[in-house]
Amino acid sequence: MAELQQYDMIVIGAGPAGVNAAVTAAMLGKKVVVLEKNAVVGGAGANTGTLPSKTLRETALALSGLKTRRLYGVDLSLRREATVSELMFHEHMVKHAAQAEIIGIFDRSGIPLIHGTGSFIDTHTIHVVPLGGEEPLTLQAEFIVIAIGSAPMRPALFPFDHPRVWDSDEILEITHVPKRLAVIGAGVIGSEYACTFAALEGKVEIIDGRDALLPFLDLEVSQKLQHAMADLGITFHWKSNVISCTATDHEVQLQLDTGENVICDAVLVAAGRASRTELLNPHAAGLHLGKRGLIPVNEHFQTNIPNIYAVGDVVGFPALASTSAEQGRIASNHACGSQLLKGMPPLLPTGIYAIPEVGMIGETEGTLQAHGVEYIVGKAMYNENARGKIIGDDTGFIKLIYRRDDMRLVGVHVIGEQATELVHIGLMAMRVGGGADLFLNTCFNFPTLGNLYKLATYRALVNRYGRLSKVHMETVDQHEQAPVAGLAPTAPNR
Repeated sequence: MAELQQYDMIVIGAGPAGVNAAVTAAMLGKKVVVLEKNAVVGGAGANTGTLPSKTLRETALALSGLKTRRLYGVDLSLRREATVSELMFHEHMVKHAAQAEIIGIFDRSGIPLIHGTGSFIDTHTIHVVPLGGEEPLTLQAEFIVIAIGSAPMRPALFPFDHPRVWDSDEILEITHVPKRLAVIGAGVIGSEYACTFAALEGKVEIIDGRDALLPFLDLEVSQKLQHAMADLGITFHWKSNVISCTATDHEVQLQLDTGENVICDAVLVAAGRASRTELLNPHAAGLHLGKRGLIPVNEHFQTNIPNIYAVGDVVGFPALASTSAEQGRIASNHACGSQLLKGMPPLLPTGIYAIPEVGMIGETEGTLQAHGVEYIVGKAMYNENARGKIIGDDTGFIKLIYRRDDMRLVGVHVIGEQATELVHIGLMAMRVGGGADLFLNTCFNFPTLGNLYKLATYRALVNRYGRLSKVHMETVDQHEQAPVAGLAPTAPNR
C-alpha cells in the first residue's frame, strides 16, 4: 500500500507558477510539498523557454557583433566556425544556475521536493509514482495547486522523430547550427528564434498563415519590427501554410499551399503550446477542462473545485513567466486566507526578445480607435537621445499614447535596445494614474534612455496644444541647454 503523507498544500509543477505558489504558502506558515515530473526544476521558464532562449539571443548578439559594429568602426562579426558547444555554453550555465537557485529556495523554505508523476485520486489526494523507481506515494492536502505548464504542439504533418525537425523545446538541444532554417509560425517564440539564428548569419524563412507580424502590437511597432527582421536577412512567407514536409539526411523540403517550395537544413515548428492535464486524471477530482487541456479558473485561480487551484500556462493566456509567477502568489494568498494579494495587477507588460527588443503596456492606437477614444501620440527616436547615440541604436523609438481629454498615459510602446526594461517606467506611471505632468516634473539621469519619456511627452503636448512658447523641440532632450516651460536649465548629471 502506498505511503500516505499529509500536507496543507500540494503544488504540482516546479516552474515559475508552482515555485512561487509553494514559497508563498510556506511564507504564510503552511506545510507545503512540491511534485515535479522532470528530473530538474524550473519548468519551461528555466529549462526550455524564457531564460535559455533569451540567453541564446544574447550569445548570438555577442558573437555576431551586432551590438558593437557601429560603435567602434570595427567588424566583430561572427566567427564562421563557432561550435555549438561555444554557442550553448552560457545558456547551460544560466539554466543550471536557475535550477540551483530554486533548490536553494526550497531548502531555505523547508519545502520538500518529490520528483515523480502525479494523478488525482480525489479532490484532496494525489497518487505519485517517483522517478527513481521507489515505491508509490499518496499525498493528501487541504489545497492542491496545479502548475504543470505546457508543451509544444506537434502537428502530425511534421516528422518530429527526424533530427532536422524541431519543436521549440528541442531547439535548445541542437547539435549543429543550421545555415538555412525554416520557422513555422510568426508568433513570439517563432519570431524570437528567427532573429537569434539570423544574427548567427543563417538564412531564415518564416512561414505563417496570417498576413501580419504579431498583430497585437501597435501597428507602427509591428511594421518596424518586421522591417528590422528583414534587414537581418529573414524572409517572410505570409498567408502560407505547409502542406507537406519531407526530411532527408541532407535537407528538409517544405511544400506550401501557395505552390512555393522551401528547402532548408532544419525546421523549427512554433505552432503554439498545449497542456497535458489529462495525465493528471482530472476527472477523478471532478475538474472541468477547456480546449487544449486548459483549466478554467476564477479571479483567485480556483477551478470549479474550490480547494483546487490552477496557475501558469495551464490556464492559458498570457502564459508568461512573469504572469505565471504572479498567479502562483495570488492563488496561495487566497488559499491561505491572506489579503496581501487580492488579484492580478490591472496592467501586464509584454516583452518580446526579438532583434530588436519590443516592450509594450496598455492600449495601442488600434484598440483606442476601435473604442472611439480620442488620443494624442508623442514619439522620440533613440538616435535623438544621448544614450541612444552612445549605444549606437539608430532605429529604436518610444511611443507614448495619452488620452486626449486629460493627457493621462494609456499606452507605452518601445522598440530598440533595452525596450523590455524601458517600458517599466511607463508601467509605473500608468499604475499611479500618471499623465504628461508626471514626466514634465520628473528629472531623469543623463545620459539615459529614460529621458526619451520626457522628449516624447513634450512632443505629445505640442500635438495636443500647438507649439509651446519658447521651446525648441529639436533640443528639448538636452535639458541642460534648452529652458523648457519656464524652468531654468540644469547641469548634466555626471
